Amino acid sequence: MPEKSLRFLVPGGEANAGPPIGPALGPLGVNVLQIVEEINRVTQEFKGMRVPVEVIIDTETKQFKVNVGTPTTAALIVKEAGVEKGSSAPGREAVGNLSMEQVVRIARLKRGDMRAKTLKAAVKQVLGTCVSMGVTVEGKHPKEVIREVEEGVYDDLIKEES
Repeated sequence: MPEKSLRFLVPGGEANAGPPIGPALGPLGVNVLQIVEEINRVTQEFKGMRVPVEVIIDTETKQFKVNVGTPTTAALIVKEAGVEKGSSAPGREAVGNLSMEQVVRIARLKRGDMRAKTLKAAVKQVLGTCVSMGVTVEGKHPKEVIREVEEGVYDDLIKEES
């Protein structure tokens, strides 16, 4: 069964049959609208963010499967912080603030895509992105929070799932 795999970056819950999806799927003889509806259904929770999706099509039976990736760490931070974009001067100007619970939630979401061995390492990566975006955590500079994470201040919050 020959399969064809296509990857797209689509707006969550708002994909349409226009480019890039329609022209890529059209020649395969599949129902493009049905695939677009499925993409919109599975990316609904990421509304307003760009989401990587992979469409796998069996070229003989015309059956398809949609796999959804997770948005970028920066996109998740922007959504959680409720800001439009990161700071233009991240070292001097903060654009938003996250709670430590939000940082841990983002780390859990992104952990599969990261090269972090532990949840604590994933949290530190998310905090690093906060540094470059000018987003504070618990009202403090993210570098200060990274030090606190290393010292074990948030160990009760950053628990590995068993």
